[in-house]
Amino acid sequence: MNYLFEVTPGKRRLCASVLGMEAIVVALTTPVAIAINHVPVPLAVTVGIGLAVLCVVVTGMLKRPFAYVAGSVVQILAIATGFLVPAMFFLGLIFALLWITAIFVAHRVEGATKR
Repeated sequence: MNYLFEVTPGKRRLCASVLGMEAIVVALTTPVAIAINHVPVPLAVTVGIGLAVLCVVVTGMLKRPFAYVAGSVVQILAIATGFLVPAMFFLGLIFALLWITAIFVAHRVEGATKR
């Protein structure tokens, strides 16, 4: 279980890829929330752009073990944006699964290459 907090180059790359793509998707929920779901503009911008910026900030911190906990919190927040844009329940779940997969696949691949 210690490997969850072990920072390796492969793990950083995979998790950064997930967070980078997630930042784009979450930012694009802002106009959808405003135009289609009639969410007030300040709320939609705060949630959509704020979460996208948070994804980018956490991506920059992936050299530190606590960033992976922060990344997991980002996944929960992405799912919660489904209350503003219902499609985000599904998309947030997909990104959460990608996040978990990135952590475990990196561990398996890097563990196999160490042998």
